Amino acid sequence: MIPTRRGVLLMAAGAPLGLLVALFAPAYWFAGMVWIPGVLALILLDWLLSGRAPRTEVTCPGAVEIGAPLIADIAIEPRRAMPLGLEIALGAGPKLRPMADDRVAVRPDERRVSIGFVAVRRGTEAIERLWVRWTGPMGLSWRQRDKAIGRQIAITPDIRPVREGASVLLRDAQIGEMARIDRGEGSEFEALTEWRSGMDRRSINWAASARHMQLLAREYRIERNNNVVFAIDSGRVMCEPIDGLPRVDRVTSAALLAAYAALKLGDRVALFGYDSRPRISSGLVANVRAFPLVQRLASELDYSTAETNHTLALATLAGELTRRSLVVIFTEFTDQTGSELMLRAAANLLDRHLVLFVVLRDDELENLAAAEPSGVDDVSRAVTAAALLRERRLVISRLRHIGVHVIEAPYREVGPALVRQYLEFKRRNLL
Repeated sequence: MIPTRRGVLLMAAGAPLGLLVALFAPAYWFAGMVWIPGVLALILLDWLLSGRAPRTEVTCPGAVEIGAPLIADIAIEPRRAMPLGLEIALGAGPKLRPMADDRVAVRPDERRVSIGFVAVRRGTEAIERLWVRWTGPMGLSWRQRDKAIGRQIAITPDIRPVREGASVLLRDAQIGEMARIDRGEGSEFEALTEWRSGMDRRSINWAASARHMQLLAREYRIERNNNVVFAIDSGRVMCEPIDGLPRVDRVTSAALLAAYAALKLGDRVALFGYDSRPRISSGLVANVRAFPLVQRLASELDYSTAETNHTLALATLAGELTRRSLVVIFTEFTDQTGSELMLRAAANLLDRHLVLFVVLRDDELENLAAAEPSGVDDVSRAVTAAALLRERRLVISRLRHIGVHVIEAPYREVGPALVRQYLEFKRRNLL
């Protein structure tokens, strides 16, 4: 039993009333002493008349993607009449943040209410308990019940871009070029065809042309079964948030989008996760049916507070690759020393592989550097931000100078940009 605000105010009102009685009617001073027991008796009576808790049933999905809303529906079945002032609340762990309020007031005619959460971290979280409270007919006391729910929710990487945009992106990127990409641009011999004006003269097969007494040209098709490796840095810097979600979750969504595109086009895909040491290595998988495996392994990539060791991770990755591959590295540049070690590790990969770095544009840092200063602190922040951006651009320039491809884009655009770059590599036969 918990007194409501009305009950507390009614009890507190006894003090000034008792003082007034004592001042103007001293003979009845004991009336002030009767007030508080009387209010307590009313609160107890209100609690006894408040009725029983309704039956409740909570239903919600067993899995949700990070950044996506999770809606928990609560069915309400009164035992007799709907209690007055009914309120329902859900308790969840820190990985599920309430969208507005985790408590909802129920109208007398409602039989179903919803409470929304947003998944802010990958992993497993639980909706732990359900609280129900209601008032008596006088509104002086709360009656409260709670029950354990223990509903486990799996929070997975965000694959909404894969479901919503992968097919459209592939179709738009290849419209009018599918035949040209499959045939005529690759390195695998497809067939002999009659040479036509506009075709490359170097493709003419002179021996076959002499036998058949007409000009024949070799027709090639693009090579499939290329290796595409997505190496995701999950170190301390990559766990910093961008627009409410960690960087590692932003780039994981982009990696899954590109992995789906690569599997759809017949290439083989591997996932590699690391921080201070390698954590996840999936090995190469093929066919779109293997995408759920890639998604599950991506969800196991944990957040880390350790500094990233690019030298160990990329050396380990190079030892696992037995043929030329496209290595896509998702990371973030921090200090100059770490960037220098990263450059050396990337240069070692370039001997045999095609390397692509993907970094998220830091809009917050750029806004600080471009903001008009209004005080000494603003000037200090702008100078520091400009210095960090200058170091960042220097590292990107050095990567491009040694032959590494770099994508720097806002997190909303990095997935499509990565898919377009992958298709460009295939078109140019660089894999």
